[in-house]
Amino acid sequence: MNTGFDPSLPKTEIRRQFLKSLAAASAAAMAVREPRLLLGADREPIDHPRPTADACILLWMGGGMAAPDTFDPKRYVPFEVGVPVKDVESTFPQIDTVVDNIKITQGLENIAQVMDRGTLIRSHVLPDLGSILHSRHQYHWHTGYVPPQTVACPHIGAWMARVLGPRNPVIPPFITIGQRLEGVGESEELKAFTTAGFFGSEFGPMVLPYPEVAAQSVRPPKGMEPGRFDNRYKLYQRLIDQNPHREFMSDYQQQSMLRSMDNAYRLLSSKDRAAFDISLEPKDSYAKYNTSQFGQGCLLARRLVEAGARFVEVTTEYVPFLNWDTHANGHETLVRMKKAIDQPIAQLVRDLDERGLLDRTLIVLASEFSRDMIMEGKPGSTANDQTTFPVDKLQEMKHYGQHRHFTGGSCVLMFGGGIKRGLLYGASANERPFVAIENPISVMDLHATVLSAMGISPKTAFDIEGRPFYPTEDGKGKAVSDLFI
Repeated sequence: MNTGFDPSLPKTEIRRQFLKSLAAASAAAMAVREPRLLLGADREPIDHPRPTADACILLWMGGGMAAPDTFDPKRYVPFEVGVPVKDVESTFPQIDTVVDNIKITQGLENIAQVMDRGTLIRSHVLPDLGSILHSRHQYHWHTGYVPPQTVACPHIGAWMARVLGPRNPVIPPFITIGQRLEGVGESEELKAFTTAGFFGSEFGPMVLPYPEVAAQSVRPPKGMEPGRFDNRYKLYQRLIDQNPHREFMSDYQQQSMLRSMDNAYRLLSSKDRAAFDISLEPKDSYAKYNTSQFGQGCLLARRLVEAGARFVEVTTEYVPFLNWDTHANGHETLVRMKKAIDQPIAQLVRDLDERGLLDRTLIVLASEFSRDMIMEGKPGSTANDQTTFPVDKLQEMKHYGQHRHFTGGSCVLMFGGGIKRGLLYGASANERPFVAIENPISVMDLHATVLSAMGISPKTAFDIEGRPFYPTEDGKGKAVSDLFI
């Protein structure tokens, strides 16, 4: 695959070129005319699949969730000084789930109890992209396109917002929870895919970095009376109309910005904004989610879907060398991460099921790639090693865990939304390298599966500067029919 970057270049230079290409695409997006929905080859409307879900929640394990230490256990090797690194396969023992043929790892006991309501995929395959960088892989996973691109590619949530529209006209159709876009490493790269791209501002995400204070985002500024807020909005409209740099922003993009302001104004005036206030949740229910910021995000996602949100992404937050980005202290970090995600995810599934919403709400848990103790990328990869301490034998506890980026086989967990219950799909090798050996699923086909569940054909196309642009690359993504009921 030609990724547009020379993998022999230093990592800093690849990152610089990546940012430069993203900035150019973003600038080009501001000049794009209104994207026009294209018809099928026979000039008839695209034949969309029958939707099995009305809403989607993406649980994003940013940083590279290690499959052998989470949902695809291998041979357990406990820590002991002197153990050869090559012998370490899983650093947690496996545990039973409520499905006889599905085992996962210690620390995920709550998720184990709801596995009969979901599908576990063990054959998700990611590309190396020449150089394995979190930001590039996260861009690829969220948009379906490998950077650099000549246009600003929309996030998968923006596709749902644009094609399907809102479920509730007051609740933003696309919301992200838990990821700061300022003050963290690689923030510009994160912003590049947390966007509606060429679709325009009205289809972009409402970003809620801190779920515990999300309610503040839907209240007028303190001390600002409704009349003053109206005047500020009218002033903003006038500034847009009188913009001296109109040649750098299409009329469509300007009007899209105004429509996004209209949407925000409606939300600030609506009783439905109470959905954003997790402090209103009954105490016993709140306590079940209050394991971490991510847990609070899961609670907020449930409340928003109940209120009519179309697509909600909840992330453990990607910050370089933190959370799932386990270049050191891998085992100890995963003990903490499992405590953060295990109970809230299981409770989210239970709550939606008990409320009769799970059948029409698709939950997807995924990460940009997996991890391995000794291998970077996949067999035959020329990717640079990203570890900070290449050792042959375990010497300290910090050496124990999955440290290297592994793209040959990863896990995806799905619940609800027409997906089969209690299904184990695909497999990875039992011996290293742990590559997918049965029913591999690419990012393209996984996106096609998610979009099809939501009633969007992967062949949907918009005319962008005279060429068709699809939600899956060239419209070639194919939904995995075996995953559906």
